[in-house]
Amino acid sequence: MVRKTFKSMEDFAKACGVSRPTVAKYFSNPLDLKSATRRRIETVLKQSDFEPNSFVRHLNSKVVRNIGIIIPTIYDPFFAQFVSHIESSLRERGFWSIQISSQTRPDLEEEAVRRMLEFGVAGAIVAPLGNQSRPGVFDSLKNAVPTVSFDVPLGDDVPFVSNDHREGITTMVQYLCRSGEPPVLLEGPNLSDNALIRQDGYRDAMRAEEHEPIIINCDLEPSWELERVGYEQMRRLLAGGDLPGRTFLCSNDRLAFGVMTAASETGLKIGREPGDDLRVAGHDDHPLSRYVWPPLTTMAQDTDAIAHETVYQLIELLDAEALGITVPPRRMRIRSTLMMRKSA
Repeated sequence: MVRKTFKSMEDFAKACGVSRPTVAKYFSNPLDLKSATRRRIETVLKQSDFEPNSFVRHLNSKVVRNIGIIIPTIYDPFFAQFVSHIESSLRERGFWSIQISSQTRPDLEEEAVRRMLEFGVAGAIVAPLGNQSRPGVFDSLKNAVPTVSFDVPLGDDVPFVSNDHREGITTMVQYLCRSGEPPVLLEGPNLSDNALIRQDGYRDAMRAEEHEPIIINCDLEPSWELERVGYEQMRRLLAGGDLPGRTFLCSNDRLAFGVMTAASETGLKIGREPGDDLRVAGHDDHPLSRYVWPPLTTMAQDTDAIAHETVYQLIELLDAEALGITVPPRRMRIRSTLMMRKSA
């Protein structure tokens, strides 16, 4: 049977014998119509290939179903993981996402906020640039629609979901100290307060293990090219000829990739076997961590749990707004998992 084709919602409505607003109401919520009207529309629908544009449905619905997502970059697969989980969780609840990357630029982050307000999103999920964000850049957004942040907080008035950075670093320090010599912490640029939380956690964990903390701070210009930063940091240390230790804990996996490359170029062997020259560990479980050589020992953030909790808190805010009640903002930090691999 040849399926009927309709060029517009008006043509489809005419074939059903109903008005265009009635068809729009059906695609917004079929239960709003009488059963006889629903059957008329569904009969024609089964015989055709008609599917109204989702944006048209959105315009014809009193309930906005679009959620804005702002992230620092799509270049990093780590954020791509988060967005993928967030989109899936939103879709399960009948929402669609509009995603904008600030491309690690404060001016584009500010522009992203303006665009979300123009789109009239029902709510927003934001991973801010952190210390590079312009002051108050998200004020207009969080005052206009329910907003939740992940990875980096937006303030005490906004719900926030993140990895438990202190717990993760503590677990890694304990593992490295008890399986070999204590680690030196190699820092990257201070792009957000997460770096400071991890640094404090490292200090406390090292002292608890009765070792003196050794931190190599980053003196390079702030940059999101973290692999390059780790590479240059390690090249400088190797050029000095006297490494401060033989176990390096990098504050994130992307720094560790650069460190491992620089060490390997000079002939050093990375691993935890007898005779290996260096142990290298990271934090985050970047999607490439298990595929570099040797595979990187790291702490795995539970990106799925963080994303689903972020969406849950946003839905909670949207429901509260519909009921005219106020929900106190909650903060949640989710534990990570030690991934023991060949690098340490």
